[in-house]
Amino acid sequence: MARTRDPAVRSLLLDRAARMLGERRPVTLRALVDGAGVSTMAVYTHFGGMDGLWKALRQEGFVRLGARLALVEPTEDPVRDLAALGAAYLGNALDNPDLYRVMFDARFALEDLGAADELLHSLVHTVERARDEGRFRAETDPLELATQSWTVGHGIASLVATGPLPPEALAHGVPLLTALFTSAGDEPERCRRSVERGWAPVSGAATDA
Repeated sequence: MARTRDPAVRSLLLDRAARMLGERRPVTLRALVDGAGVSTMAVYTHFGGMDGLWKALRQEGFVRLGARLALVEPTEDPVRDLAALGAAYLGNALDNPDLYRVMFDARFALEDLGAADELLHSLVHTVERARDEGRFRAETDPLELATQSWTVGHGIASLVATGPLPPEALAHGVPLLTALFTSAGDEPERCRRSVERGWAPVSGAATDA
């Protein structure tokens, strides 16, 4: 007889695995269920085993990232919004560094590939807004610029959240994104102000106009 899957148990196991990662504890089958009020069979029922758990945990990383990005409210300044999306991405990585590592572990497939595309789609749409409003040149390729912007954010996130650079390195996002967006046609000083406003939550950059 097939065991009934309980969404609450599934969420419990994912939360425990993420917490164990954050506490630098080995995520083993027995350690995962110890004190959780469920048996080891629950891992097989909901994930098919530990490989399935890691796959679901990787997906959970993108789910949490999507929720973080959804908190970024669009403004009348699309260049500021591009930087704000990057800041939200980085903030998510800083808050969940171990889960962030799992997100990009290609040994495990994603359950929903669309979830991983959410950030890129958000960036592409915002680049299109900036282009349509004359901040970027008309020939700007939204996908290319969005990918370059993501590369900047991911590079900084990897080096600070999971790598060797100190938090002070977060401030490098401002000149890097300013240079990128200026190369797409934005006016340098206006671009810098926009990026500083968007990036401020993670770098403490000035927010004055």
